[in-house]
Amino acid sequence: MSLGSGIFLFVVGAILAFAVDIQVAWVDLRVVGYILMAAGVVGIILGIVLITRRRQTTMTDRSAVDPVSGERVSRRTVEGDGPLV
Repeated sequence: MSLGSGIFLFVVGAILAFAVDIQVAWVDLRVVGYILMAAGVVGIILGIVLITRRRQTTMTDRSAVDPVSGERVSRRTVEGDGPLV
């Protein structure tokens, strides 16, 4: 669940809980609104946690000239546990 869908669920739940004044015999819209608001809060928190946990990768390229043979030597180092960008 992304951050946007959590906000959407919260807004729809707030509309059902506080703004709609329709009586339906088989369901209580106020309770459905509160449930959607709770699901929206969980979605917002989950979205924030997933955004802050993004993995970062650091790539370092080094080039040098070997003093003995005079050849150009390249070395690439990748640090981190995320995908290469």
